[in-house]
Amino acid sequence: MMRWLLLAVLAALGCGGCDRVPEDGSAVVAPQAGDPVETLEDELNILASPGAVERGSTDPAADWVTPFEQGTGCSVNVATAQSPVEMLTLVDRGDFDLVIAPSDVATTLIANGSVQPIDLAQLPSYANVDPRLQSAPWQVVAERHYGTPYQWGRYLLIYDREAFDRPPASWSVLFEEKRLPVVGQGRGRVDLPEDPAFIADAALYLMKTRPGLEIRDPYELTEVQYAAVLELLQQRRALVHRHVSRASEMLEDFQHNSVVVAVARPQVAKELTRNGAAVATAVPTEGASGWADTTMLTAGAKHPKCAYRWMEWSLNATVQGDVAAWLGSVPAVPAACEVNPKLGPERCASHGLAAFEELWFRRTPVPDCAAGPCVGAERWTADYATLLRSD
Repeated sequence: MMRWLLLAVLAALGCGGCDRVPEDGSAVVAPQAGDPVETLEDELNILASPGAVERGSTDPAADWVTPFEQGTGCSVNVATAQSPVEMLTLVDRGDFDLVIAPSDVATTLIANGSVQPIDLAQLPSYANVDPRLQSAPWQVVAERHYGTPYQWGRYLLIYDREAFDRPPASWSVLFEEKRLPVVGQGRGRVDLPEDPAFIADAALYLMKTRPGLEIRDPYELTEVQYAAVLELLQQRRALVHRHVSRASEMLEDFQHNSVVVAVARPQVAKELTRNGAAVATAVPTEGASGWADTTMLTAGAKHPKCAYRWMEWSLNATVQGDVAAWLGSVPAVPAACEVNPKLGPERCASHGLAAFEELWFRRTPVPDCAAGPCVGAERWTADYATLLRSD
């Protein structure tokens, strides 16, 4: 978390040779006879969150790496980062060509000089990206693009269906013991993230339940508002089973019936279901925070040609739909919702397609807000660490 703190301060400062792509982005077409031959490197190293890049080893139906390798000759090596802190640390080692980073990590990578601007002329499929993402502030700084949108979605309540008579409808289930439905199981049955960004989720709850605080943005908190959020977080101590930094820890706790509710990305629920856990998801009535992943070219990328080919490949509508079906996310390319049968009859609706404007996408809190002084990332990190130590 201290790594998040240090780099967050920086964040406050403010294709030739590509395969032909149809306008609908439905398929990558092989080069035609007479096309100039581009010499690619033979390797590509990608850093991503668990599940974001699959080659069929978990499920043969989830494989968008093998076709890319076969079509380009670029051998893909994928490493996973279990937390934002681990991702930042691994990128700094300089071993990766691409990093698929969440929005708050992306802004830190840009500010730290760990990633480089990209050339959109090499990415014809960028035109097919959702216009709301094309100039998203976590990937575009000073009119320079630092990545291609990958997927987005919302953080959800994940709950044990056998422990709840009805789906939990409020963030209060994470903070108030009386809200847990199973008698005798109220204490120590909640998993929470070891990420100070969870402070924003608590702030979302107070935005609706304590309007007198006048919270307008969960990432822009005055001293009074921030103190109220910390007080709320103190209440959660009796409920917490543990704070997790890895999705695998949350999976373990649900599988062993150690918890009945948690907050996470939908892919955790998808993985639990694939492993036979009786879980479901719910969207809190107070609103949800959002996540958006961006594929970014690292500053020291050793295989930039393969990297650009991957970025173009990742914007293909079929690939986008495959990833969304696997993660429970929303594609960055809207056409994927229409052309990919893996998304089912509801297409992207059940993944939150219509919720974009309502989400509070993760970002780094800064001390200088538009409305005046706010509590910045340094305090968020230090105070959240104190809360964790006190449990």
